[in-house]
Amino acid sequence: GGDSQKDGGAASGAIKIGGVGPLTGDAAIYGNAAKGGAEIAVEEINALGGLQFDLHYEDDANDPEKSVNAYNTLKDWGMQVFLGSVTSTPGVATAAESNADHMFYLTPSASSTTVTEGHDNVFQLCFTDPNQGRTAADFIKNNGLAQKVAVIYNNSDDYSTGIYQGFKAQAETVGLEIVSTTTFPDDTTTDFSAQITDAYNNGAEMIFLPIYYTPASNILIQASQKGYDFTYFGCDGLDGILTLEGFDTSLAEGVMLLTPFNADAEDEATKSFVKKYQEKYGDIPNQFAADAYDCVYAIYNALQGEVVS
Repeated sequence: GGDSQKDGGAASGAIKIGGVGPLTGDAAIYGNAAKGGAEIAVEEINALGGLQFDLHYEDDANDPEKSVNAYNTLKDWGMQVFLGSVTSTPGVATAAESNADHMFYLTPSASSTTVTEGHDNVFQLCFTDPNQGRTAADFIKNNGLAQKVAVIYNNSDDYSTGIYQGFKAQAETVGLEIVSTTTFPDDTTTDFSAQITDAYNNGAEMIFLPIYYTPASNILIQASQKGYDFTYFGCDGLDGILTLEGFDTSLAEGVMLLTPFNADAEDEATKSFVKKYQEKYGDIPNQFAADAYDCVYAIYNALQGEVVS
């Protein structure tokens, strides 16, 4: 940790909040958004006087082993509250560590049920993966968006697998036909021609993508190159695809996704947050930013002893 306790310039006696997330690599949009949202909340809270926060983030590049190392670095720094890992597979690894330490853990976005399972110190601000899968199946069915659906998911990822299982079970219940199910081993996979062709050959009208934005962008590009005209439905992992460097956003026209945050909402809290985030980072905040902002306020309110009914 060394001198890093000076991060954020908070007063001595400040509560030390640590966060871990992908600040580099294939999921960096999530980690930087969470860090940015948390930073804005800390600035607002510290400006009020009274209770002060000191925030420090470490990079895990969406890797469980690096996430544990990052967690230990924050512990050496003197972290008192853990904002968790941003993504689910690393989140499972840090949940075990933090549980052994009795460290309070509130994640904005690691949505796998495995993150909290058996850990009485770990809490999620986000919705859970099986719930995302069930909700997606219901929405597609109830709105008549498609009858024949293909699924492409990452079978090495807790997040992706959890959503797929919820989706599959609910699709069977409501009578949505899954005509093609293909997988890939990790988010560095770049060639999806076999998966896309399988969906096409089996008559899929829609591809369900319970995956992160980097592989999803490759799927959209490659399906377009093949001249296949699917509709696409994703979950919160697709949030960020529009700000992915070098991605032709016209390919994402009509893509549907589940997200707990809408930057275009008209309420004052959202408008103020979006304005501050844009001024500070030059980007429109995604749900990862909004959730991390809310996490910091949840911690603040809890420390104030406020009862939230």
